[in-house]
Amino acid sequence: MTVEEVIGEYGDMLYRICIVMLCNEQDAQDAVQDTFCRYMEHGAGFRDREHEKAWLIKVAANRCRDTHRSRMRHPSVQLEDVEQYCEFPEQSEVLAELMNLPEKLKTVIYLHYIEGYKTFEIAQMLGITQNAVKKRMQRGRECLRLSLGNEKVCSV
Repeated sequence: MTVEEVIGEYGDMLYRICIVMLCNEQDAQDAVQDTFCRYMEHGAGFRDREHEKAWLIKVAANRCRDTHRSRMRHPSVQLEDVEQYCEFPEQSEVLAELMNLPEKLKTVIYLHYIEGYKTFEIAQMLGITQNAVKKRMQRGRECLRLSLGNEKVCSV
């Protein structure tokens, strides 16, 4: 069978399995896509169609378990839930804007202002120079100032 035929035959079934296990459409789509990527890497070493189907189900289930483990290790916060993490209600807008910063800027701003690390410590953690940390903090503060002042959005 070609990859297209396999996707046509088992794609919906795998998606249903993944959606039940993950309860999230995007994660289920990712799990199914990863399953078919692994299928393409695996090649055609199956005894029969039942063996192929069982292999696909096992790979999809393992991918779902990996996603669950990742969620447990790396919990995320929905942007709508930001307010509950703020000590004062007026902080929620700043925290929401911080979460919208580009990753490079967000990391140094967070480590410095929230976690209290010094620039040399951040530089060591991230493997960059102190000057790079200072520049990213400067850009991050500027982006926050602009976004909180309802001016343009920043990018790196």
